[in-house]
Amino acid sequence: MRDANRNESEMTRRNFLRGASLTGAALAASGWPARRAWAAGLPSRQAQEAMSAPPLADAGFAAARKISEGIYAVVSDPTKGMETLCNGGFVVGKDAAILWEGYASPKGAAFQLDALGKASKTPVMAAIDSHYHFDHSFGNAQYAAAGIPIWAHAKVIPLMVERYISIQNRDKAAFFAPAEEHLRNAISEADKQHAEGDLNTLKFLANGIDHTVVALPSRSLDAAELPMKVDLGGREVVIETYPGHTPGDLILRVPDADVVFTGDLIFNHSYPVTFDADVLGWLKTLDVFGRYGRKTMFVPGHGAVCGQEGVELEKSVFADLAQHARQMAQMGVPLREAQARYAVPEQYKTLGLFAWGFCIDRAVAQFYQAAMDGKI
Repeated sequence: MRDANRNESEMTRRNFLRGASLTGAALAASGWPARRAWAAGLPSRQAQEAMSAPPLADAGFAAARKISEGIYAVVSDPTKGMETLCNGGFVVGKDAAILWEGYASPKGAAFQLDALGKASKTPVMAAIDSHYHFDHSFGNAQYAAAGIPIWAHAKVIPLMVERYISIQNRDKAAFFAPAEEHLRNAISEADKQHAEGDLNTLKFLANGIDHTVVALPSRSLDAAELPMKVDLGGREVVIETYPGHTPGDLILRVPDADVVFTGDLIFNHSYPVTFDADVLGWLKTLDVFGRYGRKTMFVPGHGAVCGQEGVELEKSVFADLAQHARQMAQMGVPLREAQARYAVPEQYKTLGLFAWGFCIDRAVAQFYQAAMDGKI
């Protein structure tokens, strides 16, 4: 019986890895342009010293560096590969380690596991997905195959089932329909280009969904049990939840080192992705981050490790979007036209932008409604 269980476990592990390994190839084959990847940004002054050390591991598409004692940041460079796409990292105590993020593919998660192995032989307590988006969860199968528990916000599993598993290898006409309608009804050449970019992004995502073994978290963290302190042995980390990027976002805070892994609640040097965000709630979260202190080091979901200047930049981007939406609402411009009329200001033209509809349209819509309701 023991041999049978071992054989079944080994078959499960191989199936996980075989199917999941297709993800990276699917993303590359989709033709998703690297130029749409998030901008790398520049390290803040307080992060420069930590990020100037030689990397613990460097695969091109991502590099792992020690940023404080027992704390490592994995920073992605999507221009060199899409295996990770997002940033992550790990925290090591005397008794256990915590991994942060599932990345865009099993190869990305495997890179993090290899980097941890170079830093420490401490056993892994869990891997944490900051939220459900593909670039933070499609590598989960690597952890599952290694027997590593995967933790996430309680809303992550339902969202992964609804947005990914329910449409795997099925007709995706409804998935593409909004972008196709936008393309048909484009009101300008720029609006048409935005719609084409959104449709290409959806095709990229659909291809990844169909070629991914979607491994769901094994432990859901309910908002009622957060914040949650976790003792790794001589090092305490705190898991917290804040509104903003998705219905279920987590952050990982290391209080004694003043380091915060924010997931996509911070996009450093990039327009935030807002397609299922709560932008007003997000602004309140950024206010919380702003009170952490000038020496806090943030590992954002995308872009370089930063300090408070990363928070301020993101707040200023939201302020610009809000001002545009408020002006359009006051002028009586219809929402659809207000979204199309937004133009990236000169001071933000170096920022990354994943896709127009994913970053701009939802934010303008929410700020527009807030203006109509007298909230901004």
